[in-house]
Amino acid sequence: MYSRFGTNSAMVLRAVTEGDNDLLLAIDEKGLYLTDPVYLDKPKADPNRYSGVRAGMASRIRSLGLDPEALFQENRDRILKADEGGAKKKINPLKASKRSMGK
Repeated sequence: MYSRFGTNSAMVLRAVTEGDNDLLLAIDEKGLYLTDPVYLDKPKADPNRYSGVRAGMASRIRSLGLDPEALFQENRDRILKADEGGAKKKINPLKASKRSMGK
């Protein structure tokens, strides 16, 4: 399911270790980012995804021995879009019928 600010399992590429921290490498429409597993599949916002901590993300990922550009290109198809989340705007049939009557 698409979440504008949260991280779900479909977004995770792999688990990585940075220093003493076990993190997850995830992807979204803005690129790659590292996040803490406590935010995965939770109904709350992931600050690692929506905040400004992505400024040095490419260098952090390179320091882990990974190529961020290649990873992004290889996994572009995993990026969920807002219209793919299954949540569609509900239409009130009473209001819809009144719209068509006026024309």
